[in-house]
Amino acid sequence: MAAILLDVDGVLHVSREPIAGGADAVRRLREAGHRLRFVTNTTTQTRASLVEELRGMGIELDDEELQTAPRAAASVLAGRRVLALTMHAIVGEFEGVEFVGEDAEAVLVGGADETPETNLVFSYMNLARAFHELDAGADLYCLHKNRWWQTKHGPLLDAGAFVAGLEYAANTEAIVLGKPSTAYFEAALQALDADAGLTWMVGDDVEADIAGAQAHGMRTILVRTGKFRPDVVEATRIRPDGIISSIAQLPDWLEENL
Repeated sequence: MAAILLDVDGVLHVSREPIAGGADAVRRLREAGHRLRFVTNTTTQTRASLVEELRGMGIELDDEELQTAPRAAASVLAGRRVLALTMHAIVGEFEGVEFVGEDAEAVLVGGADETPETNLVFSYMNLARAFHELDAGADLYCLHKNRWWQTKHGPLLDAGAFVAGLEYAANTEAIVLGKPSTAYFEAALQALDADAGLTWMVGDDVEADIAGAQAHGMRTILVRTGKFRPDVVEATRIRPDGIISSIAQLPDWLEENL
């Protein structure tokens, strides 16, 4: 049986609307004996709220089975003075991190969401404040560097654009703490006690999910939901081991190909 990493946004739901057949697919994977870990770059909700949301979609999982970028960031930034551009809802996830408005040792950029709060978090004044701290020597971190994400209304600009702007202005390079970082994938593998070569990553993002997992020796399956774009797949040299219509087809695909 395999170890399987499942992306969440775009694989199990889009804009909190469940992908048809997702809950049944997760149930069948468990019944087949596969070890599962849910790995997400979602940075606008706490792990607890995400877990409850997934359970509301009929997906059974324990709290510890969901790995989030904010939790990964907390372990890296614990004990440091951090200027954070993140949604207020996830502040409680950063246990041990000291949030400050000046004299920061690190600047942390979170993700955007579909609410007006995004306008406040990524305002010019906040970005300028972050630049000031970086220019004074603070390190730049981001929960992810996604260019955009898929919603039920279409693609929306994500915080990667702001990260890139700060990198350019401060002449620095951000350290990514979520997918596709090495630390994030290694933590997932360690949690499942799994070898990379025997682990599958299932996602909708060619860069963060597929290329990221392949760089760490994992096998990959791309779903045609969420961020999937046929032209993007055709234009890139990145080739997943399999492409399926949605997570609903995953159990059958694995039965035929493992």
